[in-house]
Amino acid sequence: MRLGGLLHAVDSSAAEARALEAARRGDVAGFNQLVLAYQTVVYSVALRMLGNTDDAADATQETFVSAFRAIRDFRGGSFKAWLLRIAANACYDILRRRQRRPASSLDALIDEAGLDVGEPDEDRGPEGTALSSETARAIQAGLATLPEDQRMLVLLCDVQGLSYEEAADATGAALGTVKSRLSRARARLRDYLGERGELPSDSGRHH
Repeated sequence: MRLGGLLHAVDSSAAEARALEAARRGDVAGFNQLVLAYQTVVYSVALRMLGNTDDAADATQETFVSAFRAIRDFRGGSFKAWLLRIAANACYDILRRRQRRPASSLDALIDEAGLDVGEPDEDRGPEGTALSSETARAIQAGLATLPEDQRMLVLLCDVQGLSYEEAADATGAALGTVKSRLSRARARLRDYLGERGELPSDSGRHH
């Protein structure tokens, strides 16, 4: 990491620590800083998990309402992991409450802050941009085929960058369970993409 990026990360970490301390004292302005910093992350996870923009908005709102009520109980560590644990519970609550199949609209998931399709890149040209978009859609379609617990772990670890330990804390699953579920999820995604020509097919590999 370059010096400028390192200094920015330090500044961001210090600003988050100050906002957290203020929020734990009941300061709404401090909590609002945390909302601004993490609302896109929470909404993105909820949207990919639930497959519906209204549900994702509800889950995001429920996450921050619950977080505000519980912020005094935060005892340090990764605030992102703590917040995503609340978000995961909010998503599971909505899935149970509404009994809705996820990923009803792949276009909505891609276009409304789901996957990083990216803006058109002149260096890649129109063909490269089209391939990137098709791969993104295939990945989201593959995510939609996973069981809910596996999909959530892929979102937490592979999309949001949580460690296995943080994902275990976020989902309430044992560390070994997290590793085995994530391994199965990654294998299923790889097979799904390989069958559609997005990855080299491992036709000789058995699971």
